[in-house]
Amino acid sequence: MTSEQWGRVEEDGTVYVKTAEGERSVGQYPEGTPEEALAFFTNRFDQLAFEVEQLERRVHGGKTSPDEATAAVKTVVEKVTDANAVGDLASLVARLEALAPVIATQREARKAERAAKAAEAKVAKEALVAEAEKLAQSNDWRNGANRLRELLDQWKALPRIDRGSDDALWRRFSTARTAYTRRRKAHFAELNARREDAKVIKERIIAEAEELSSSTDWGPTAGRYRDLMRDWKAAGPAPKDVDDKLWKKFRAAQDVFFGARDAANAALDAEFAQNAVVKERLLVEAQELLPLLEKGDDMDGVKRAFRDIADRWDEAGKVPRDRIKELEGAMRKVEQAIKSAEDDQWRKSDPEKSARADDMIAKLEEAIAQVEADLEKAQASGDARKIKALEENLDSRRQFLDMAKRASADFS
Repeated sequence: MTSEQWGRVEEDGTVYVKTAEGERSVGQYPEGTPEEALAFFTNRFDQLAFEVEQLERRVHGGKTSPDEATAAVKTVVEKVTDANAVGDLASLVARLEALAPVIATQREARKAERAAKAAEAKVAKEALVAEAEKLAQSNDWRNGANRLRELLDQWKALPRIDRGSDDALWRRFSTARTAYTRRRKAHFAELNARREDAKVIKERIIAEAEELSSSTDWGPTAGRYRDLMRDWKAAGPAPKDVDDKLWKKFRAAQDVFFGARDAANAALDAEFAQNAVVKERLLVEAQELLPLLEKGDDMDGVKRAFRDIADRWDEAGKVPRDRIKELEGAMRKVEQAIKSAEDDQWRKSDPEKSARADDMIAKLEEAIAQVEADLEKAQASGDARKIKALEENLDSRRQFLDMAKRASADFS
């Protein structure tokens, strides 16, 4: 359609636009031709048409919110309705009005989307609250505070839900954080108090350890240092900035004492080295007595020889500490072997045991004689059952008699 179909120009340059309600003056263009006047106001219409087209694209593309789109449509409708332009203004208004149902559909879609996101946010916030309340009852002092900060950041990133639910969940979340923070502060306050107490105890231990470091009463002092070490461990840690320093002081005092003790023991070991050489020779002499025990014919002589060696062993004196167990253990084996041989000899020569063995032999022989007599009678009568029982009885008693005779031989 040409511009003449939508407008006309009077001789005085006044331009009119044709509408459904009739003609309407849109302005004057006295200096140009009628064609130029229509072109000027037609160009204005084209600008409005372009603006409507752009708005249509934004609305259909969902690039603006329904409220913003509604406001924009209203603004453009007002511009088109009263526009000083020549063209089909009614069609532009119709196109703008056609956007209303599109915007309504988008509004419902966005409403549903917000409802879905609100439901998701509610579930997410309930999960955050549950975890926060669980942490509020825990003793995870190292990671709990960091985790609660992470939960708070997650809460802030979630959209708000309905006010009542959001406020109720926030109160639970905030209460959990506050409860945890108070318990954590109380824990560390108590921990700091215990560490301060441990510091006082350890300083007292260090004072005693330093006083003992010059002692030469090696045994009792070493025992006291063990007690102090036990007390040190029982005291627990002191504040971090001083605990290592306290330990170094305590350890230094111990090192002084035990270093002096080790030096003294080393000097004694050097002094006692010759005694070990003497005892090595005495040990060889004692071990040479062992073959005589197998003969068993001069137990008194072996015992006298060992007592002489033992006397010389005691006179030899102390040996280095690292040789005590070895030498004493070897000497003790010889002593035990002699005692064992002596006990064995006594068992064999015990008169009471010998008498008991002889008495048992006599009784067994008497019982065997009686069984033999009963067996002869049974054989004469032909009682096979009784014969078998008596033979088994006789065999058993003869075995006991052999054992008794061998035992008696050991005592003879």
